Amino acid sequence: MSSASLAGVRRPHPDQVRIAALSAAMALNLVILVAALRPLPPRLADVPSRPAPVPTVRIIEKQPPPPPAPPLLDVKPLPAPTPTPVTRVKPAPVAPPVVAAVDDGNIAAPPVSTPTLAPPSSSVGAAPVEASLAYRRAPLDYPATAMRQRMHGTVLLRVLVDESGQPVDVQVERSSGYPLLDRSARSQVLSGWSFQPAMVDGRAVQAWARVPVTFQLRGG
Repeated sequence: MSSASLAGVRRPHPDQVRIAALSAAMALNLVILVAALRPLPPRLADVPSRPAPVPTVRIIEKQPPPPPAPPLLDVKPLPAPTPTPVTRVKPAPVAPPVVAAVDDGNIAAPPVSTPTLAPPSSSVGAAPVEASLAYRRAPLDYPATAMRQRMHGTVLLRVLVDESGQPVDVQVERSSGYPLLDRSARSQVLSGWSFQPAMVDGRAVQAWARVPVTFQLRGG
């Protein structure tokens, strides 16, 4: 075909509606694409919430079982001990030694009594017994001052005599009324007298004895 003929061919006009629809579709796709490619805005970080309190777990150890209670004891009072009878020796009357001033100024010797022994007892080695003892030796001088002042009377002494018969303690149980005579009697018995010791089960024991000492003036 010649160029003249080609020039004389009429070109068809484009469809405006179609172009507009394609443009709109392309624009919509572009918007969608841009929207899809646009980075998302950062999300606000979640505000950390306050952690819930952790419940405290308390481990209770298993307690050991209590020890068994001791058995009840039937406590009965002990019977009262039977008191051991104590045998007391009743002193037998003893003739008191009498100091009498004679005419020549000498002192009459006191009589020597017969010994009275303590009865047998199971308490050997215990407290001294009470007994009436015989004299082995009983010298006695009348104090010169007491004689000049006419002092006289009887002193009752309580004498502790050991196993050998010697006085180890002398106490004035009843006064004569004159301290001078009391002191003289106590001193002379403690220093110069001796007795037959008390006997218990064939053994000599300590014993208390009451010893009267009489100071008597001639003709008084």
